[in-house]
Amino acid sequence: MSANPNIVTQFTPVPREADDAGRWRLVRVRDLVLPMSIGIYEQEKLAPQRVCINVELKVREGEGPIGDDIANVLSYEHIVNGIKAIIADGHINLVETLADRIADLCLADPRVARARIAVDKLDIVPEAASVGVEIERSR
Repeated sequence: MSANPNIVTQFTPVPREADDAGRWRLVRVRDLVLPMSIGIYEQEKLAPQRVCINVELKVREGEGPIGDDIANVLSYEHIVNGIKAIIADGHINLVETLADRIADLCLADPRVARARIAVDKLDIVPEAASVGVEIERSR
């Protein structure tokens, strides 16, 4: 039986992507529940609604040791305070808009390579625990 030249018979490993090389850390904010003015319907504009926000960031680690120093890591406090500032800016119509703004906030730090953001409204559909959106952005 002759070998078919169209069939690959040897495994060729896929080279690692340049941005996957190095040391990475995942920074997370889980289940941050905040009241805010969000929604397209008039009744949603009358009173704040609870939203649940989850953030997962792929962050490049520095070359040196952390040294138990906050200056050497991405602070989740910065992310939480930034989210609160976005919400304090005023009414947002769409959960997608809120998620995009949070992703922009996170990606403003050059160490962040990827941001995964989930925004859920907790009280809008009585039969559901939540409704929302999850996005992923990278540089």
